[in-house]
Amino acid sequence: MPLVESPYNPPLPFKNGHISTIYSGLIRKVANLKQQRERLELADGDFIDLDWSYTSDPSSILVILLHGLEGHGQRPYILGSAIHFNNNGMDCCAVNFRGCSGETNRLFRSYHSGDTGDLKAVIQHIISTRKYKNIFIKGFSLGGNLTLKYLGEGHVPNQVKGAVTVSVPCSLHDSLLQLLKFKNTLYAKRFKKHLVAKLQLKRLNFPELISEEDIKNIRNLKDFDDIYTSKAHGFKDAMDYYDQCSSLQFLPGIKIPTLIINALDDSFLGEACYPEEEAKDNSLLFLDMPKYGGHVGFFDSENISYSEKRGLKFIKEFF
Repeated sequence: MPLVESPYNPPLPFKNGHISTIYSGLIRKVANLKQQRERLELADGDFIDLDWSYTSDPSSILVILLHGLEGHGQRPYILGSAIHFNNNGMDCCAVNFRGCSGETNRLFRSYHSGDTGDLKAVIQHIISTRKYKNIFIKGFSLGGNLTLKYLGEGHVPNQVKGAVTVSVPCSLHDSLLQLLKFKNTLYAKRFKKHLVAKLQLKRLNFPELISEEDIKNIRNLKDFDDIYTSKAHGFKDAMDYYDQCSSLQFLPGIKIPTLIINALDDSFLGEACYPEEEAKDNSLLFLDMPKYGGHVGFFDSENISYSEKRGLKFIKEFF
């Protein structure tokens, strides 16, 4: 599919990618969304919390929202998307990955960028307990990579009609290399701080699996993936995890309309995260590369981001 020409042109301050990223993550406020929480018990004894929001009238359309690294169902980009979809006739289910809903999950493992098994469990639960005829997925950053990998693996239920992904690290290793650069020092330190804090809680519950010395050896995000993510989820090491879970290799297998919105000024993404050739070779894969937007930023008027407006428009084009 030819690449999508993006009309996004934000006000001057938001033509700086860092300002766009920081505003979205730390400053933007989204209020007045009523969510109802449902706990999904998983087959392995763990749980995932789902935050539902609804339209004023019964809807046959559901959008599943997947957050990014160390996000949750109340992040502004999740709430903003839910409100915009709800206001346009679509229900939403915001998924909190394991350990991300404000309560530590039960097992030593947690979540990662390629954990399509948990997404399959959520979708199967929704299909078996609800009557939505049309389900769409919207994933951000880590959640976007997870979405693309899930779709490309195949065996997608007929009810799942399409997807929108935002700020996707299609190559996890390429994205890691960007995060380890000086320009992203503050972001990387913030991610590491939150991840290590959760790992300290894991250590209290599973002292035989992770030691204080292990945690002291975590100097950066790759160390975290070498010491925890890979070992807890069945990978040999961080590189094996990145190789197996990057969505880039799964893009040719996508068989439903799917949009990727990756800003060219996203400091988290390297060249391999802009899959132009894959989009050209797949008639159902659309790649929107705005010049501006930062990482999960895309500031726009009326406190509705460009990615929220663009995502709704894309879904309506195919429904």
